[in-house]
Amino acid sequence: MRTRLGPSPTPEALAERLAAVRALSVDLVAPLSDADASVQSMPDASPAKWHLAHTTWFFETFVLRDFVRDYALHDERFPFLFNSYYEAEGRRHARDRRGMITRPGLAEVLAYRAHVDATLAEALPDLPEAARELVRLGCHHEEQHQELLLTDLLHLMSENPTEPAVWPGARKVPVAMPGPIGWIEHDGGLVEIGHDSPNFAFDCEGPRHRTLLTSHAIADRTVTNGEWVSFIADGGYADPRHWLSDGWAWVKADGIDAPLYWERRDGVWTRFGLDGRRAIDPAAPVTHVSFFEADAYASWAGARLPTEAEWEAAAAGHDPDSGNQLDTAGPVEPRPSAGGPAFFGDVWEWTGSAYRPYPGFKPAEGAVGEYNGKFMSGQFVLRGGSCATPRGHVRACYRNFFYPHQRWQFTGVRLAKDI
Repeated sequence: MRTRLGPSPTPEALAERLAAVRALSVDLVAPLSDADASVQSMPDASPAKWHLAHTTWFFETFVLRDFVRDYALHDERFPFLFNSYYEAEGRRHARDRRGMITRPGLAEVLAYRAHVDATLAEALPDLPEAARELVRLGCHHEEQHQELLLTDLLHLMSENPTEPAVWPGARKVPVAMPGPIGWIEHDGGLVEIGHDSPNFAFDCEGPRHRTLLTSHAIADRTVTNGEWVSFIADGGYADPRHWLSDGWAWVKADGIDAPLYWERRDGVWTRFGLDGRRAIDPAAPVTHVSFFEADAYASWAGARLPTEAEWEAAAAGHDPDSGNQLDTAGPVEPRPSAGGPAFFGDVWEWTGSAYRPYPGFKPAEGAVGEYNGKFMSGQFVLRGGSCATPRGHVRACYRNFFYPHQRWQFTGVRLAKDI
């Protein structure tokens, strides 16, 4: 289990946390060639090498450049190449052209990381509290990119016609299908949601505020692959009654008929993962589905998606460090439930809530204020973390967000209903 740093961590605790986060990123790319780490498979994804360099640029720019006297940039070209979306930091390379950065190579990017890590470790004991807070933010930022690195890598390998496995997978042991979904009922009323702890949270998780819930029930587990096969067999992807208008247009335009990475081979549904192509596990949570698919499935099942407030109210009493989450480098995939209500790990769970600011939200001053607030448009909130989320990264109030058509992340479905 990873350590959750409390308010104003000591330089020693922060240094330990920083070293562990930075080491895991390097471990994740250990099996990759320079070519593997350089290719961009679609505009939404980034090369593994870019993730390594961008997270390093974050520490170099916002900590070393701004707080360490006489610090000289490791390479004057890198801010243009590895800035992501920070307008306050000036011009940057186009996101959909990151795969064109064949140089610097992977070895040079790793050397860049080593240089920044060494300088940061030396400077850390004398940094002011404001800089240490940015180091802590940088650790959480890098964990977000560790998950993105894995999901982007999965998409990249799925585009290779040989469907290579990045890591060998363990032999699959059949697991019994879970029983019918159980329902956790809530009488409704005023509840408080949002961050209220002195521990770390991203700005979009607060302020904590009251919101009104109506009487409802939320499922005690997520939808499984086996249940999704039933949706497909019943013509779920061919029946417009279950689909939002934008979702139905997306299905028709892109020929969608199953979750991403699924293929039917010799009469058997298979999925592609970081351990290669295998038969789907009917007992495991379905994943790589869009908001449109999640909403259509809920309609087909006679239910709906939970609101983020309903989800948080139900998850608040559960351990966020439990469940199937990322601990070490290796293949990741959702696993069958071990039993009992589970709200964290395996798959990010789509909610029916738009990603918008909470009442009283104010972005931070300066460039880091661009971190979340400017993306609060046209996206939907997901909750709970996934098998690719570093353990210790999420909490009940954590808000992830994606556009409704996106599904290359480990995204799944938990149902809710009115009562």
